[in-house]
Amino acid sequence: MPYRVQESAQVHETAAVGDGSSIWELAQIREHASLGTDCVIGRGAYIGTGVRIGDNVKIQNYALVYEPATLADGVFVGPAAVFTNDHNPRAVAPDGKAKRAHDWEAVGVDVAEGASIGARAVCVAPLRIGRWAMVAAGAVVTKDVPDYALVMGVPARFAGWVGRAGERLEADGDGEWRCPQTGERFAEQDGVLSPIAENKEQQA
Repeated sequence: MPYRVQESAQVHETAAVGDGSSIWELAQIREHASLGTDCVIGRGAYIGTGVRIGDNVKIQNYALVYEPATLADGVFVGPAAVFTNDHNPRAVAPDGKAKRAHDWEAVGVDVAEGASIGARAVCVAPLRIGRWAMVAAGAVVTKDVPDYALVMGVPARFAGWVGRAGERLEADGDGEWRCPQTGERFAEQDGVLSPIAENKEQQA
């Protein structure tokens, strides 16, 4: 199935868009960006040059994803969220002249499988958002977020664990956690959370 692009959206001819994807009004997809299959790019969203986006990704209205960000399969980006790419932004160099593209090196945000970024959250590159992690609305993320972690606040801080369904995990004794919706169980060790089935596979 081909992808859909609304008339007012801009998709550069060098961008790659996967089958089944939808790009809505006023969205802009820049040069050499790559979108997987069945993605949704909301109204007014911006996807920077060379950004890599996996399958089944949803980027909501007016989100700004600057290069060189990478988003794995199943990532959700809420309305008006921002991924920065300059750790020390300046419009001019120390001599007062306007900075050009070659005057700085872009740094990116790497978002792993299934992670969710809340509305108006700001992810300050360089950093990584772990698998199935959740960034609360309005948070300002300045450090890496572990897999399955919930972070919130300014600056964002660890506030608990979440499962694949997005629900907060409940303590189940002896460093184990359980999803109240799916029943999936996790083990925590040294600040790292992983599904118990995954632990058994590693030990086998």
